[in-house]
Amino acid sequence: MENTNFRSTNINNIQDATIVNSSTLLRSVFSWMTLALVITTISSMLFAFVPDLVRMLFVETAEGYKLSIFAWVVMFAPLGFVMLMSFGFNKLSYPALIAVFLAYSAVNGISLSFIFMVYELGSIFNVFLSSVALFAVMAIAGYTTKTDLTKMGSLLMIGLIGIIIASVINIFMQSDKMSFICSILGVIIFTGLTAWDVQKIKNLAAEDDGSTPFRKLAVMGALNLYLDFINIFLYLLRLFGGRKD
Repeated sequence: MENTNFRSTNINNIQDATIVNSSTLLRSVFSWMTLALVITTISSMLFAFVPDLVRMLFVETAEGYKLSIFAWVVMFAPLGFVMLMSFGFNKLSYPALIAVFLAYSAVNGISLSFIFMVYELGSIFNVFLSSVALFAVMAIAGYTTKTDLTKMGSLLMIGLIGIIIASVINIFMQSDKMSFICSILGVIIFTGLTAWDVQKIKNLAAEDDGSTPFRKLAVMGALNLYLDFINIFLYLLRLFGGRKD
């Protein structure tokens, strides 16, 4: 007869199992995130430096060049992909969720190709490395800290909503000062969210049973960390990026 007395269970076995689950889920999350970033990088550079692809983003008019319909679509499509993944999580199959995530990373890369037309290539590279370093530090902090970051995460989400509202207002105001403040707050908020998201994934990993729902959660975790990294990069680029003359 099986022993069901949990008091006699070796606590080290439980701890070892938790560590294995945590490592497995985190490895899956960061693998999907890394793949998405590679696809985004390749996609953005192709549409920034391949002439035939660049021409897809612009149309020539009597007044000069303007954005094509395709360019407008890829600028707003990423939001649609994120909403599809978030609201369709339960309905989408695991392969479908992966397909949407990878398609999103490719389309987002096209939308990010415009940064190569605004900022110096060397500046983009330096900011990218800085973003990797900052993201890595906060990810490690989120994984190793014993402090519950739930309250901090809630406050950061409120701050994120505030930045979104301020950014929309600034579209009409065109205030450099407000843009500067939003960029500083954006870096702070998304570095904090990185630590919070990693801690959430780590805590969730203790319950990971390898089932399809948890495999899908790994993709969603990758999406969250991908968004954290991309936003850290873009806000740092606004602050420190060297613009072309």
